[in-house]
Amino acid sequence: MKVNFQIVKISLIILLVNSLLTSSSAQKPVEIIPKFVLYKFDNTPFTNKNLEVGKKTLFIFFDVTCDHCQQTIQTLSSRISEFKRVAIYLITLDDKASVSKFLNQYGKNLIGNRNVLILKDKKDQFITRFGPRKYPSVFLFSSQKKLLLYDDQDLKLEKFCNIINTPN
Repeated sequence: MKVNFQIVKISLIILLVNSLLTSSSAQKPVEIIPKFVLYKFDNTPFTNKNLEVGKKTLFIFFDVTCDHCQQTIQTLSSRISEFKRVAIYLITLDDKASVSKFLNQYGKNLIGNRNVLILKDKKDQFITRFGPRKYPSVFLFSSQKKLLLYDDQDLKLEKFCNIINTPN
């Protein structure tokens, strides 16, 4: 059976928007990194146990068709030197070809960067386990895996840059 991933993606986005609109309170981001299974684009599983130890962790939940995501990734790419002490995980529902094209256009400095890993949410866990409110959602966790900052409005990543190099 051939699956149309674009239809699946649109359905997931509709589900996310619908759940946000119908919930009695807005979704709240997690306070501590939860258990999860995401996948590298070679289909290797990546779990919370694989996160780098002793480093702050930055998760960016993005969609390649989102204008605000494009701006956020472009900002991260242009300021990547300010994030060199942080483990960065870019989380998406999109396919490898779309993400590759997206990064070549908006995130060239992220490609091949040692502290950046792109992960696909094949099991649709990120939304329910992390609690992003919209695209893009940026989470910064301490080295103890506690939430330091969540934002889905700071497209220039200013708040994150201001605290990124402070002691854990």
